[in-house]
Amino acid sequence: MEDVLDRFLRYVKIDTQSAENGQHPSTAKQFDLARLLARELRDMGASGVSLDEKLCYVYAELPANLPEGKTAPTVGFMAHMDTSPAVSGENVKPRVVTFTGEDVDLGGNGKYVLSLRDFPFMKAFIGEELVVTDGSTLLGADDKAGVAEIMAMAEYLLAHPEIRHGRICICFTPDEEVGAGTSGIDLRRFGADFGYTVDGGPLGGMEYENFNAASAVLTVHGRSIHPGSAKNTMLNALLVAMEFQSLLPVFENPMYTEGYEGFYHLCDLNGDVEKAVAVYIIRDHDREKFEQKKARFRASADFLNGKYGPGTCEAELRDSYYNMKEYILPHMEIVDKAKEAMLEMGITPRVSPIRGGTDGAMLSHMGLPCPNLCTGGGNCHGRFEFASVPQMRKIAELLVRIAEKYAEG
Repeated sequence: MEDVLDRFLRYVKIDTQSAENGQHPSTAKQFDLARLLARELRDMGASGVSLDEKLCYVYAELPANLPEGKTAPTVGFMAHMDTSPAVSGENVKPRVVTFTGEDVDLGGNGKYVLSLRDFPFMKAFIGEELVVTDGSTLLGADDKAGVAEIMAMAEYLLAHPEIRHGRICICFTPDEEVGAGTSGIDLRRFGADFGYTVDGGPLGGMEYENFNAASAVLTVHGRSIHPGSAKNTMLNALLVAMEFQSLLPVFENPMYTEGYEGFYHLCDLNGDVEKAVAVYIIRDHDREKFEQKKARFRASADFLNGKYGPGTCEAELRDSYYNMKEYILPHMEIVDKAKEAMLEMGITPRVSPIRGGTDGAMLSHMGLPCPNLCTGGGNCHGRFEFASVPQMRKIAELLVRIAEKYAEG
């Protein structure tokens, strides 16, 4: 039996960063991990292993081993293979450190330091072994910790046929980080009655509410004139883009929000006097407030068009995913089962809204209820990302226990 840590260390060294380019999969290198996972699943004895060579989905299953005459629902477990475009995932150099509460110098001669001063929530990890990077890349715990835990669960159940379980379906997806993790999934091939995404944070975390999400692009068309003769003639696209940002509510910004509070987030601004492009994401748990935010975005562009002339600002919005809550509430038994499994293992369940999204949000919207489970990782999408070794091991055990519980009735 391979330790979940060894799997994780192997997976994070494979660059699977996705990209915002509209292709699917968005990067061919995601196939590198997909092919490895398919091979490892076959080697451990999983059934029905297949890799979609066009769209980069890995499917597998563990057949039921129940006594004759007994039935159980088909449970699905999912994680995504790609890592965020926000920070490089190339040449990841993971290392294991024991977190004492003192600063951890990740690299760069003190430029990147993991400290309680910046991340006070990490008090909960004092005394644990953590996997960290050298500060030059992200780690990839989001979501290779989930991948490793599902693989460890599968290997354990296949090696211990005395543990009774119903049919278990596994799927690893590409492009979750760019909002396209389920755009090519074959739900019939996946075959689950319901599922769990393993794509959360610290041990005990569980979510069945998430943001409604949209991407938004503001394109500003300016007019470039020599600055020496620009009076009443020049229209600086960069300044108009800044003015657009000033029309949005100051405190509806990620740095000022928490819990159920939504936001507008300016992710990227590029351009010059003649043209500027601002890329945003818009988020809110409440559908009505979500629609109001989108309406305000469009209205701000319309206001500037009225001020500077038609066509100055173009606002393009696209919905990414929706809150899964309304699709989970009729199936709360799948949340309750996971809670029960945690409590039986001495884990305190912590149910909270996701301030983001998972493949499970779209799957729930597609008719496959799919709440989200913890992975033991933290500080995702950045150089300060980490994963807790003891928590990853415990979560792999948790997945085994959840599968077992459905066989108990």
